[in-house]
Amino acid sequence: MSTTRLAVPPGRAGRLWLVQRLAVAHRAAGLLDRKLQVLTRELDTLRAAAEQTRADWEAACREAERRLLRAVLLGGERAVRLASDVDEADVTVWYTVTMGARHPAGARCAVGRAEGWEGAAVAEARQAYRTALTAAVQHAAAAAAVGVVESETTATRYRLRAVRDRWIPRLSEALAAVEFSLEELERADTARLRRSRHGPSAGLG
Repeated sequence: MSTTRLAVPPGRAGRLWLVQRLAVAHRAAGLLDRKLQVLTRELDTLRAAAEQTRADWEAACREAERRLLRAVLLGGERAVRLASDVDEADVTVWYTVTMGARHPAGARCAVGRAEGWEGAAVAEARQAYRTALTAAVQHAAAAAAVGVVESETTATRYRLRAVRDRWIPRLSEALAAVEFSLEELERADTARLRRSRHGPSAGLG
């Protein structure tokens, strides 16, 4: 590895330059490692939550379909169509931040109430679909959180590898080369001083 690619200052200034940057690289690696550990734990938690909300959503959908079928059998399709006119749903999502990654922390869904009369079976079906819609919103928020934290975890892992596997070895190799060069210069200076004091034969033997 060539130290010129790092633009290392010459002599002892270069050694100090490398020592300082190597210390910074080691600190960065430590911080990235701690960040990765936190993100990994949070990702495990979020994945478990996403799996649970998915299961809740699927169960709610099955129940809603069962209630709808019952309402159709008891009141007919016309009764269901007449009861289908409701206001739009209002979804609220709130966020949190994990190690710099902003992601959904939860969500809720409010559905407008239907106007007019409806039978008990239709009312039960309507409520079942409201429950399914709420479950779907909660799963969507949980899945989005997994996506955000997963991306940040991957990016952090890549940055940590770059520092540990490329940047630190590069700086360490450059520092070793500079120190070797300085040692060679010091030996040469010592030999010159010895010859100047004792004559040309002082450097022999």
